[in-house]
Amino acid sequence: MEGSRATPHPEVPGEPKKTTTALREKATAAIQVFGPINKIHQHLCAFHFYAHDMTRQLEAHHFCGHQNEEVRQCLIYDSPESDARLIGIEYIVSEELFLTLPDEEKPMWHSHEFEVKGGYLFTPGVPGPIQRKDLEKVCKTYGKTIHFWQVDRGDNLPLGIPQVMMALTRDGQLYDHLAQDVEKRYGVNFMEDRKNRAYMEGLKHGMHPLANAAGKGLRTVLRETDCKPPLESVPRVFV
Repeated sequence: MEGSRATPHPEVPGEPKKTTTALREKATAAIQVFGPINKIHQHLCAFHFYAHDMTRQLEAHHFCGHQNEEVRQCLIYDSPESDARLIGIEYIVSEELFLTLPDEEKPMWHSHEFEVKGGYLFTPGVPGPIQRKDLEKVCKTYGKTIHFWQVDRGDNLPLGIPQVMMALTRDGQLYDHLAQDVEKRYGVNFMEDRKNRAYMEGLKHGMHPLANAAGKGLRTVLRETDCKPPLESVPRVFV
């Protein structure tokens, strides 16, 4: 089914994990400290589409941690299950920080106001009143998302060039079957959540015209160029 989680989920190639590997993992886990991973405190579920092709939509599970009150960083998986594939990353910043970015950078960032107030971004398993307190802040942010693994087309490894992703900005963009599938699996109701979030204040300065790919398609391409040699190999000239 195009655009839904029901797209092919091929098995990742490779020899199955051995018992000895699992034992080594347990041993190192008991010794090492996983500081960056332990900072993850939140699971957000939302929808992304490719910045160059809105027909390619997918469910995206964000596992996020705060750097500070204005910056979050998220690992993105294709599901919340233990065998989920790490498909991308997202950086989330406040509106104030977004406005400091160079104009050539802004098109790679997307706004979150519509997907929050529209009900499409949610924290699975978290009660509505608690969830809304944090989403009041997310509503006023921008995100920069890169996907490395194109799971929507059935790739069994992260193939191709990393691509910039975008988020919903208005009604009519998200496939109905994708929305209904997520609502059913997580027991949420997007339209009901929309009503409950109507009070939220969005971006103070409104959606920036250069954000969300400036309303155009945005595709990452690979270009051959000269490779600069290390400084040691550059002949030195003394005067």
